[in-house]
Amino acid sequence: MEELSFRAMGCEMKAVLDADGPRARRALAQVPGWFETWEAALSRFRPDSELSRLNDRAGQIVRASGVLWEVLQAALAAARRTGGLVTPTGLVALVAAGYDRTFAALPAAGAAAPAPAGPLPAWQAVRLLPRLHAIQVPAGVRLDFGGIAKGWAADRAARQLAALAPALVDAGGDIRVSGPRATGEPWPIGAGDPRDADRDLALLALRGGAVATSGRDYRRWQRGGVWQHHILDPRTGQPATTDVLSATVLAPTAVAAESAAKAVLILGSGAGLAWLDAHPALAGLLVLDDGQVRLSRRLPDYYWS
Repeated sequence: MEELSFRAMGCEMKAVLDADGPRARRALAQVPGWFETWEAALSRFRPDSELSRLNDRAGQIVRASGVLWEVLQAALAAARRTGGLVTPTGLVALVAAGYDRTFAALPAAGAAAPAPAGPLPAWQAVRLLPRLHAIQVPAGVRLDFGGIAKGWAADRAARQLAALAPALVDAGGDIRVSGPRATGEPWPIGAGDPRDADRDLALLALRGGAVATSGRDYRRWQRGGVWQHHILDPRTGQPATTDVLSATVLAPTAVAAESAAKAVLILGSGAGLAWLDAHPALAGLLVLDDGQVRLSRRLPDYYWS
């Protein structure tokens, strides 16, 4: 087995091939370049990125590259699946909450931010023009792909690596596997404890698909003495108020797992578990503020045995 670790999209990344030798190492050596290309198109923190240029031309019709087109389609599909709980239209509110630069550059505390104006702009107002391969973002709206971009990158990289051997890609906690390992066995995936980085709450067996975790324990900061975090509730335009500290979700793709984990966290444990149980392709594990661990009905089906 060969693996490569690197940093991209503000996170630690890992790519693994269940194969040995120079060919596998050469394949893995390409992966950081893939992520650099994707980040150059999709990062809101790069003023020269394609996403930043699109945001700067809000209200206009703008032709899109294949990468931007695919990721925006994935983001809008996630909005549909989650009933708008996960939306790409929240950048203005994120900046208002204080997340106005990369997390590494963000001060631990800052002055009070102006209160967001209310619900986030409707994702349905973003126009895709397939004949022109173009996008129109409403005036006054700015897009942020956030975790959707990482999930999409994990899905894309795992699919490309799978041409050589069974693959696993971990994009900052969004984990996609291309299928079973070369032996036919599943990949062992730990569901981490947000209160103890050295402890797993469960060991999961993944034969295909993805696992993603969203949490309020990470990417948080203070503004005016009030803790903020990066997961917005689109109904209020503010960081979600919820009893869920972290949500780990299994799904067919990393994009689906990432968006479902965010939706469950925003909904809270009661409604979130009911939502997971209503979707046969999903399973999840929630850690609550009081330390309770709650499981969806199908999560035990994925326990390592």
